[in-house]
Amino acid sequence: MRYVFYLEGLGCANCAAKMEKCIKAIDGVDFALIDFANKKLIIDTDEKNYSLVLNRAKEIVKGIESHVNLTNYDEERTIEKKSFINWKESLRYGLGILFFILMFFVNKYTMRISFAILSYILIGGDILLKAFNNIKKGRVFDENFLMTIATIGAFFIGELPEAISVMLFYKIGETLQDMAVDNSRRSINKLLSLKVDYANLLNGTNILKVKPEDLNIGDLILIKPGERIPVDGIIVEGKSIIDMSSLTGESIPVACDMNSEVLSGAINLERMIKVKVTKTYENSTVKKILDLVENSASNKAKTENFITKFAEYYTPIVVLLAAIISFIPPILGYGSIAKWIYRGLIFLVVSCPCALVISIPLTFFSGIGLASKKGILIKGSNYIEALCNVKSIVFDKTGTLTKGRFKVVEIINNEGFTKEEVLKNAAYGEAFSNHPISKAILDEYREDIKENLIKEHREYTGKGCEAIVEGRKVCVGNSKFLISKGINVNNSITGTLIHVAIDEKYAGYIVIEDEIKEDSKISIDNIKDLGINLYMLTGDSKNSANRVSKILGIDDVYYELLPQDKVEILKDIKNKTKGSVAFVGDGINDAPVLRTSDVGIAMGALGQDAAIEASDVVITTDEIYKVYEAIKLSKLTKKIVMQNIVFAISVKLLVLILAAFGISNMWEAVFADVGVALLAVLNSTRIIASK
Repeated sequence: MRYVFYLEGLGCANCAAKMEKCIKAIDGVDFALIDFANKKLIIDTDEKNYSLVLNRAKEIVKGIESHVNLTNYDEERTIEKKSFINWKESLRYGLGILFFILMFFVNKYTMRISFAILSYILIGGDILLKAFNNIKKGRVFDENFLMTIATIGAFFIGELPEAISVMLFYKIGETLQDMAVDNSRRSINKLLSLKVDYANLLNGTNILKVKPEDLNIGDLILIKPGERIPVDGIIVEGKSIIDMSSLTGESIPVACDMNSEVLSGAINLERMIKVKVTKTYENSTVKKILDLVENSASNKAKTENFITKFAEYYTPIVVLLAAIISFIPPILGYGSIAKWIYRGLIFLVVSCPCALVISIPLTFFSGIGLASKKGILIKGSNYIEALCNVKSIVFDKTGTLTKGRFKVVEIINNEGFTKEEVLKNAAYGEAFSNHPISKAILDEYREDIKENLIKEHREYTGKGCEAIVEGRKVCVGNSKFLISKGINVNNSITGTLIHVAIDEKYAGYIVIEDEIKEDSKISIDNIKDLGINLYMLTGDSKNSANRVSKILGIDDVYYELLPQDKVEILKDIKNKTKGSVAFVGDGINDAPVLRTSDVGIAMGALGQDAAIEASDVVITTDEIYKVYEAIKLSKLTKKIVMQNIVFAISVKLLVLILAAFGISNMWEAVFADVGVALLAVLNSTRIIASK
């Protein structure tokens, strides 16, 4: 069973990684994850182990960060707004700075030492206390311990001003870093501010304010102008203009009237409407979006996993190097011990990996948050990396590159049959099929289907249907299907054709056309400009497939395919592609091939549970251009991730090398720690600001 908790006060990403590792090791825990961006702890365990696991998790959290509280997760909770101005702390730091300044104006050594110690304790006392408590628990190598050892060491070698100033600037940098992280979290969560606090429930003549979770299917709710729709429903009274941009990224509002479906998370812009609830909050669109985005943290990218592993080894190695630098050279006679200890202390200050551990998850989560704002739901940072590495994209045709709304454009009857007979028997033969072509034939027929006239109906996936209609045997489908039944078919006509046979005699055919989406051509051109290979798969005829591929400029086309054929072809494409292969489909019968691809992208699948489950990326609209946007956003995200990694490691290595040669000092080491972390976090927020 899955349990979710909130880590109130969590600010250190390195500490969060340590908590996660320890909680995973608890007996009875099947899965554990800390989502640093949302301050959320997820634990999978049996109900019987719940109390034991919870108590042990609390001990671990308190043991690593004593000020962090593990509480029940409330979905309505927003990132708590820290007050970064604490008057008691401000007074303490102010006195510490005053004593620090006075230290430079006294001549007596004892007075100077006294002012220095007072200043040091007032400014860095909390760090000293945390380090002492952690040492008692057997935990070393955290930033508090490292800063304590580094500054106390500076005291002992006579670097009093530097010891105090390093602690002061470390505290300033830590505060600025916390503010940047807090603002980043808030900005990310603003992108996902879809949740409605209350709903206006109609109870007779009364209007009750209730939580969306308390609504039931069939309830009637009022949605006033300017309000966000709390759950999915159908308008039963009134009409209005609905802003769907928060769900689909589409800026143009949609006109809705009686019997129009409205989705939770959208905003009513114009008039009051009465809506009948069709889905509970748990099954509503807004809940699916929030779950997809928030749970994306469980699917970590290789880069994230690498950084977590890197942090485990980086700090102990640098601490070991600090010890070697401090004592080996003076033992070998290369200068005074004070000089080399100072250089070793710089190593300790630089050794905290927070810049990487904080900025990388925030960057990925920012990318996922912005994508969701554009109507692109990405299930995890691993899929951002996969999208970034896509070298081939395989498109389904019908409903993906084309509108999927087929239309009958011509009916041709064979001698001995009328057009009316051809259409009627085709409609009755396809009556129980959900295929878009079947719907087009039924729409053209326009009369009610009398199901009692149909017997022994059977559908052959990707081929056609057969049934007994009013005592006559009817076969409807593609040419291969009718030929397999021993019927001679006219194969000389191009286009998408539905052939009809009555009592094993060829009655005629129906010409179907499917329109290409308006944005397909420009989207395909843009994707090709990225150097990505494009393929198209379809169950339609060769002529129909070639017509679409020629217009769009897709050279590699496979046609007349069954669903299992698509899977096999996709496997072949994966084998010959050096990189990721994405499949883009409309979600109808595409689940097997969506799962087979490295990145499965479902188009317009909001509300299609099977497609959402099978896919890795969900495009909430039918716009192919969103596929191009998803790839571009993934490349920007990965670019910023790599910038942060290269920047943080380069600065730290530079300062370490300079320290080894006696060129850098502790001030530069503080910048390499908290300064780099602050800049990396600020760099991560560039994604949110991008368009």
